[in-house]
Amino acid sequence: MAVSAGFKADLISAIPSLRAFAVSLAQNSDRADDLVQETLVKAWDKHESFQMGTNLKAWLFTILRNEFYSQMRKRGREVQDSDGVMTSRLAVHPSQQGKLDLQDFRAALEQLPEDQREAIVLIGASGFSYEEAAVICNCAVGTIKSRVSRARTRLQEILQVSGEAEYGPDSIAAQVMGSPVHG
Repeated sequence: MAVSAGFKADLISAIPSLRAFAVSLAQNSDRADDLVQETLVKAWDKHESFQMGTNLKAWLFTILRNEFYSQMRKRGREVQDSDGVMTSRLAVHPSQQGKLDLQDFRAALEQLPEDQREAIVLIGASGFSYEEAAVICNCAVGTIKSRVSRARTRLQEILQVSGEAEYGPDSIAAQVMGSPVHG
């Protein structure tokens, strides 16, 4: 059975989100690219099992997640990046405060337990609902909500932020950009 043009287009449009999720899981851009490629190959091969009208992105994320865990089982254990060597290869030296903040956030994100990191990336960065994330992670909605809550709390502790007023541009940047300052 031929692959529809709509399926092809939707598959291509999901690649950036898949890559972002893969990087969050693999903690290595080369491994992430391999995961995305393997996900796309499997989705292409199994396109007949996808039911049109359902959430293709969630289906793809589930394939990617399952592939990641299959690879992890084959390797026997996850490679830790406690000294930041792999992360430093991914990062570009920052040229402004926003890039420094992003670097700090990435480092904090890596300190989260894998299940919490996965949940907060699915909800916060990939835009999935709690229900969709629960399907992808094969767990209860309450479990996802709990993981996201614990991840947010832990990120605030690691980043030493206490609320929304500490996010966004500082007062000087806000004046330059003409935007209001929080707090």
